[in-house]
Amino acid sequence: MSAVRSLRFDRIFVGPVGRLIRGQKPKEMYLTSFIHRQMLFDIAERWISGSPGPRDVRSLTEILICDGFVVGEALETMAKRLLGMIYKPPFRQRHIRFKGELRDVICRDDRDGNPRVRELSARYIENPDYYYREAPINGVVCLDPQDHLLGLYRIKRPKRIAEKANRRIADWIFDKVRGRAQEMAAERARLSGVPLDLFVTPPEEMAKEFVRAEVIMARSFRDGGIRFESSAMTIHDVGAIKIVAGEDELRQLEKALSQAPDITIVEREDFRGYYQATNLVLQVPWDAASICKRYREIRGWEKYLDRGIPEKDLRKGLEPFLPGAEPKINIELILSTFPAMVESELGNSIHEERIIAQRENKRYKGYIPMNVEFLVESLFAVGFSPMTDADHVPIKLWGRYLPETLGSYIRRLYNLPEHDLSG
Repeated sequence: MSAVRSLRFDRIFVGPVGRLIRGQKPKEMYLTSFIHRQMLFDIAERWISGSPGPRDVRSLTEILICDGFVVGEALETMAKRLLGMIYKPPFRQRHIRFKGELRDVICRDDRDGNPRVRELSARYIENPDYYYREAPINGVVCLDPQDHLLGLYRIKRPKRIAEKANRRIADWIFDKVRGRAQEMAAERARLSGVPLDLFVTPPEEMAKEFVRAEVIMARSFRDGGIRFESSAMTIHDVGAIKIVAGEDELRQLEKALSQAPDITIVEREDFRGYYQATNLVLQVPWDAASICKRYREIRGWEKYLDRGIPEKDLRKGLEPFLPGAEPKINIELILSTFPAMVESELGNSIHEERIIAQRENKRYKGYIPMNVEFLVESLFAVGFSPMTDADHVPIKLWGRYLPETLGSYIRRLYNLPEHDLSG
C-alpha cells in the first residue's frame, strides 16, 4: 500500500466555541481571512452564474491587492504577539518560497529530539529531493537566536484555495444530487407499484440517475433556480500561523488566548492520528492605521505595478480600497510540538501526501465542483493579471472543461504564446 493511501487521521471535533445570536444567519464564506470577503463572494457568485459585472475585474484586483497586504501584515503582528506569550525575545523572521527551505530549517534545529526525530532528519539529509523540496509556499519562518524553529505563518496559495473550494462544493453538491437521484428512484418505484424499500435499481441505472440529477442541477444553476449556500463556501485558513513549542507552553498559550479580550476562538479541533496538532480558528482585529502607514513606509505599491491599476492610484495608499472592509478577520492557528512538526513535514503525515490524499479521496468527482475550482482559480488569475476588464467568463458552471482550457485562458491573460507545434 502506498504511503498516501495508508494515511490515517483521527479527528476529535471540539468546537465551535464562538457565540451565534439566536435567529442570526451566519455570514461567512467566503474567505474569512479577507476583509472584503462579502464583496469577493458576490463577485464569485456573479461569475459562477456567468454574469460578470462591469466593474468586477477592477474590484477584484483592488481586493486582492488590499486584502492580501492586510492579511500578510495582520499575520506578522499576530505571530509576534503569540510568540511573545510563551517565548522571550528576540526572534527573527525569514521569508521562504519553497518547502525545502522549511525542511532545511527543521533539520538544522539542534534542540533535543527523540530517536524518531533524528531518524527522519537523517532520511531527509540523505535524499532531500524525495521530500517535495520544490513545492511552493508563501511563508515566513520565525527563529530564535539559536535558529530553533518557533513558528511560521503563511498565506494559502490560490491553487490550494481553489482546490479547497472544490472539496467544499463537492460535498454540498453530492448531497443535493444524491437527494435528487433518490427522488427519481422513488418516482419510478411509485409508477411500478413497488414500495421503495423493496424496489431494486440495477447499478447501471443508479449511475444514469445520478448523471441525470447532476445535469438537472447544472441547469438549475444556469437558470438561476439554485444558489450556493454560503456555508458551503466558507474557508477560514487562507491566513494561518503555526506555533511550535512544548506541551506545557502550548497549554499556556491556549489559556492566554481564552483570556484575550480582543480575540475570539471560533473553532477548536484536535488531531490525534499520524498527524497530531490542535487547530484553532481565531477571529482577530486588524489595525487599519498602522497597516496603511506600513504600506507607505515600504512603498508597498511597487509590488502591484503589473496588476493593471495605474501607479498614481496605487500611490494613494490603501485607504481608497478600505470602504466595505470588515473590522476583524479569521486566521487558523496550529499548535504543534517539535516532534509532531517533524512528523508532519518528514514523516507519516507529510503535508504534500495529505494534499494528494485529499485530491484522491473525494466522495464526489463530478464536473460541477471541478468547474468551481477552475472558476476560483481563474478569478485569482484575472485579479493578479494586467487585465482590466472581462467581456465573458471562460468557465460556465454547467459546462464541461479540461484543465487545458484554464491553462490556455491564463496564458492569454498575460499575453503568453501557446507554443503550439505549428508555430
